[in-house]
Amino acid sequence: MKPDQVKAVISGGASGLGFATAEKLVAGGGRVALLDVQDDAGRQAATRLGPSASYHRCDVTREAEVDGAVQAAAAKMGGLSVSVSCAGVATPGKLLGKDGPLPVAAFERVLSINLLGTFLLDRAAAAVMQHNAPGEDGERGLLIHTASVAAFEGQIGQVAYATSKAAVAGMVLPLARELARFGIRVVGIAPGIFGTPMMSGLPQEAQDSLGKQVPFPPRLGRPEEYADLVAAIVGNRMLNGETIRIDGAIRMAPK
Repeated sequence: MKPDQVKAVISGGASGLGFATAEKLVAGGGRVALLDVQDDAGRQAATRLGPSASYHRCDVTREAEVDGAVQAAAAKMGGLSVSVSCAGVATPGKLLGKDGPLPVAAFERVLSINLLGTFLLDRAAAAVMQHNAPGEDGERGLLIHTASVAAFEGQIGQVAYATSKAAVAGMVLPLARELARFGIRVVGIAPGIFGTPMMSGLPQEAQDSLGKQVPFPPRLGRPEEYADLVAAIVGNRMLNGETIRIDGAIRMAPK
């Protein structure tokens, strides 16, 4: 898919990895629709990106909102060819914490946003993409999941987060196999430690310490580096059915 053919919906698009991805796709001549629950930030982000972008309020855990936002985005852009799931939370919690067992509601919330949210966006986007006119090699669309290195090396206190991200990665191959008949690719990205709004809540000293744990380059990942990988996946049809780590060779310790 050529950059100027991109018509993308991006969940969590108002900030962090999602907004960096939107910037990259718009710079390449594409159009984007930002899906988020941060109304002020979402509208401001769309304004910054210009006429090729729009904002659509969407709680990714609610089927009707996701379906409605995707339909509205496709109508606004005149089609839909790419979906990028960036909405997520990383709420920590031990199975047996100092205040007792992890509340079931806390576990469910993380899975609902990270996993169910990805599934619902895939579902709505693929339903539109299947009707696209086939491009080169019969390609009709692309779904990108945001997993995490925690899917493979979950740390103590990440039982909910690691579970959700492992499942997000686990969806990639079966969906790629299923949707191949429509020419829809499915690819996952597993970021390491990135400088996102979730990370910005930590003191700078803590962020610097985390960055030094990365073998090379010894720093936090930058959202634009995630966006660069999204653009590479868009342009290479042989990338399909795999989750790609982008982590500076870090392998997470138990804690």
